[in-house]
Amino acid sequence: MSDQPPARYPRRRLVLPFAIVGVLLAIWTIWWFVLASQVEKQLGLRTEQLREAGWTIEPREFSGVSGWPFRVRVEAPEARIGAPSGHMVAAPRLVAEAMAWNPDKWVLIAPDGLTLTRPDKGRVAVGGVIRASASGLRRRTPNLALEMVEPVFTPHSGAEVFPIRAAQRFELYARKNAANPGGTDVLLRLVDAQGRPAGPVEGLSQQGRLSLELEATLTNAQALRGMDAAGVFAAWTEAGGRFAAVKGEISAGESRALISSEGLRADEDGRLVGAVAFRAEKPLSAIAGLARSRDGAVNRVGAAGAAAATAAGGNRDVALTIEFRDGRTWLGPFPLSPAPKLF
Repeated sequence: MSDQPPARYPRRRLVLPFAIVGVLLAIWTIWWFVLASQVEKQLGLRTEQLREAGWTIEPREFSGVSGWPFRVRVEAPEARIGAPSGHMVAAPRLVAEAMAWNPDKWVLIAPDGLTLTRPDKGRVAVGGVIRASASGLRRRTPNLALEMVEPVFTPHSGAEVFPIRAAQRFELYARKNAANPGGTDVLLRLVDAQGRPAGPVEGLSQQGRLSLELEATLTNAQALRGMDAAGVFAAWTEAGGRFAAVKGEISAGESRALISSEGLRADEDGRLVGAVAFRAEKPLSAIAGLARSRDGAVNRVGAAGAAAATAAGGNRDVALTIEFRDGRTWLGPFPLSPAPKLF
């Protein structure tokens, strides 16, 4: 056996790792508080600018920034955000947060649902998991996303009916078009939507589910900035904005179709103008179901005529063209319903 004493390590070797961690933590904490101060300052400036432009922003004062050490988080109870156009979102609680190491991406969450106010149409409660995000905020055109998981739409008393009553998912994404600096690519995805009783969606899907995936490029997207009394699409339309390179797919019950359009725009009344081509599989079931809707949104006589014309060719795959003109939606010579209204 060796009589040598066990080796001893200097205490500084044991303390050094903890000292390094402590210094890094102190630096990070200072950075976090500087970032939190900047977030609070910018939030105050932006909300005041919006109020001066005619927006409604409540509450007047937000809670302090929290989330140390890894997040910056702002919570607003009983929040209301209203645009000069009359559109408004109200929520029992809104939470906005970003990772402290990436303050260029923010996520907005409405954990308890929200209420959407539509001008001249009333309010609709939206339940489910609702999440929006914005990234690349230092760029002129940031990336935007809106996601709803199992949303349920319930119109308030006296409000105009809503097109759907529930869905499995609703997603909307927007990002800059790489080939066209003035364009923005938009993707809309609706999964397993259920229509309101006797409504057009329920008719199209033969009391089943409707799913839609649609993508397009918005030209002159810079004109979408701001939201005056006429709505965000009014100034965009005046600047020559339109939906280009439209394509997608829709399924309604046993009917399916591929969708394409070279371009769609809005007229001076905000109604959609243009033509959409459908390569349809079993279209008769959907058109016949549309003719049976009873809530007044669909011209049942026109839909019945379109169904009869389609039935003459059997329920096989066909090419159809739907036109939006004169404020109406047309299938051949048959008017089906008012054209969708953008503003």
